[in-house]
Amino acid sequence: MEWSHDKLIDMLRTMWLIRAFEEKAEELYALGKVHGTMHLSIGQEASAVGAVSALRADDFVLSTHRGHGHCIAKGADLNRMMAEFMGKETGYCRGRGGSMHIADTAGGNLGANGVVGGGLPLAVGVGLGLKMQKRSQIVLCFFGDGAANNGAFHEALNMAAIWKLPVVFLCENNQYAISLSVKKAIAIEHIADRAAAYGMPGITADGNDVLAVHEAVSQAASRAREGAGPSLIESVTYRWRGHSKSDANRYRTRDEIEAWKARCPIQRFTARLIADGTLTEEDADKLRQEAYAVVEAAVAFAESSPEPRLETIEEGVYA
Repeated sequence: MEWSHDKLIDMLRTMWLIRAFEEKAEELYALGKVHGTMHLSIGQEASAVGAVSALRADDFVLSTHRGHGHCIAKGADLNRMMAEFMGKETGYCRGRGGSMHIADTAGGNLGANGVVGGGLPLAVGVGLGLKMQKRSQIVLCFFGDGAANNGAFHEALNMAAIWKLPVVFLCENNQYAISLSVKKAIAIEHIADRAAAYGMPGITADGNDVLAVHEAVSQAASRAREGAGPSLIESVTYRWRGHSKSDANRYRTRDEIEAWKARCPIQRFTARLIADGTLTEEDADKLRQEAYAVVEAAVAFAESSPEPRLETIEEGVYA
């Protein structure tokens, strides 16, 4: 595949935005400025960026509780995203959704939710709607390795395959469902091998290689758009932090974590772009600094935004 200079630079820029946002989110939580919990995707940036960059702007995504990176990769306004994260009225969901429920329907992000595997049946519904309306868009559904053992996973893949729906199922296999290792939870080596049972292609990609993920999703997206039906992609990656902020992270060794950090998707991609002459070390450092500056500006916007008014608390509640 031929890669344009601007496309490669944009991928790296977006990965840095995700890293900067997640690190700032962690800092804000420690300062007591964010309530509840959060699920960080530090270390998984290539999976989000590689996948979403393979879509058209008018395609749709369904995200997960670990979905900040998906939202940013889909082109979210970081000011509105940070405001939502901090519970402000200017946020995407007017401060009602928070970390696990950010949605940007105008941008094609149909939202995240805190239910493990909750997006899988929703993707079938969206795919069915697109097919019935004879539209050319597709839907990309993110989920984790833990969700691959839920009943919703099997039902969703089966129905999407039967009806040849325009869905790309993308499993972000970050090795752990909270504290349960994927090696203890699944008897086969690759989750993508399960695709054969539903008559669809299954692809296992290096989730820390942004171009490998992009290529896998591009193939699946083309298949879906042509009416050939869904695909299952397994993006093998790793989360550097615990499952959530309540996770003491005692089930992993320091050596294991450091070994995966050595495979940092951002550093790997940066080194590749420098080696092939796409950018210089100075250019790469400038991209990093710009990303952190954008996130700082988003924090300033959020902190200056108003809190939701108490009298509006029931707006948007339908049950």
